[in-house]
Amino acid sequence: MSPIRRRFRPSLLSLAATVALVAACGSPDATSDADVTVYEGARLITGDGSAPIEDAVFVVEGDRFGAVGPRGSVDVPSGATRVDLAGKTVIPALVNSHIHLSLDRAEREDQLRHMAYYGAGTVVSLGLDEGEVPFELRDEPIPDGARTLIAGRGITSPEPGRSEIPHWVTTEQEARGAVRELAEQNVDLVKIWVDDRNGQYEKLSEPLYTAIIDEAHRHDLIVAAHIFALEDAKKLLRAGVDAFAHSIRDRDIDQELLDLWSQRPEAVLIPNLSSPGVVTDLSWVSTVPPDELAAMQERQTARPEAQEAFAIQARNLDRLNEAGRRIAFGTDGSTPWAVHLELEDMVRAGLTPSEALTAATRNSAALFQLSDIGTVAPTNVADFVVLDANPLDDITNTRRISDVYLRGAAIDREAMAARFRGEAMQ
Repeated sequence: MSPIRRRFRPSLLSLAATVALVAACGSPDATSDADVTVYEGARLITGDGSAPIEDAVFVVEGDRFGAVGPRGSVDVPSGATRVDLAGKTVIPALVNSHIHLSLDRAEREDQLRHMAYYGAGTVVSLGLDEGEVPFELRDEPIPDGARTLIAGRGITSPEPGRSEIPHWVTTEQEARGAVRELAEQNVDLVKIWVDDRNGQYEKLSEPLYTAIIDEAHRHDLIVAAHIFALEDAKKLLRAGVDAFAHSIRDRDIDQELLDLWSQRPEAVLIPNLSSPGVVTDLSWVSTVPPDELAAMQERQTARPEAQEAFAIQARNLDRLNEAGRRIAFGTDGSTPWAVHLELEDMVRAGLTPSEALTAATRNSAALFQLSDIGTVAPTNVADFVVLDANPLDDITNTRRISDVYLRGAAIDREAMAARFRGEAMQ
């Protein structure tokens, strides 16, 4: 039986935008030309996996996309502002399906702006959120900041010494009660941890996570599981889990897993690849003071053990992708530029640049039933990134950002970068 998919409550901003769009469609005078901008001449990667549109034209009306297509196929509204993007490549803003954010309001707002700077339009905070701030910043997106979804307090077996934020459960009654509490808080998904942390803790048991998944589906909530081991992945698929918030990391996957997954084709993998253990060029990171960036670069070394661990995950991701399983995108942690490292690592593992970008846009949005983001398409929220080079030629070209637009407006990346570097703007 397919798991229940939750229809997420739209934010106030999304509701207002939808009302405005409907009004505009119903009356020729409802949207003024001053609110309409036409972007012309870019190579457009729409995010749905299709071939790019060369010499594209797309219209932005307020905070939404209007018509999209090749030049000559789109009617340009008279009086609209026109922006020449010849030589550029446009992609949808990235959707990061696995991060962790600060509980301090000011720090969290800074993180959301920092992530937007590097091209993320939507991020999902997985399981370490408590208090009012995460919900407030989800429901009222901040200017120039990424939109958030949250899992609230995740669920795990007791893990003394790690974090006391998650629900610690030891009985089925406690497990179901934790889910009901999360449902009452209107979280966007449920996060569970199924991992003994290298033998340090008792792993969340199969009866408990089966109860959690069942109760979550009763409340139209999806469940994302942190995993490590192949055998746990098999059991979780049988229990009806909706997504894996890490790839399998202990060994190469086998045919039994592929067969189980074929019975659950809607289940999604968020790889969250580990460090590849190679020296990485960080010269493109533009929001870190030069001395700190130099120190970060100096710490880059080749690490054979990390390479071996990465190789397991890379082979597993490649095999699951080749088998047609659904791949989404996440980075874990809170490093704002990690999205570009993850894209490079996914391609290093065997995905094409187009497949990696589709995972980081449409597929991640679809996991959370966010039908109005993740692709450049009419009526979708106008979250997009303008690049100076084509990422289909080289995935690292996603780092060559010219502009980021959220909800139809360009963010001030120059001022952001100066502030993050601790510089005073002239």
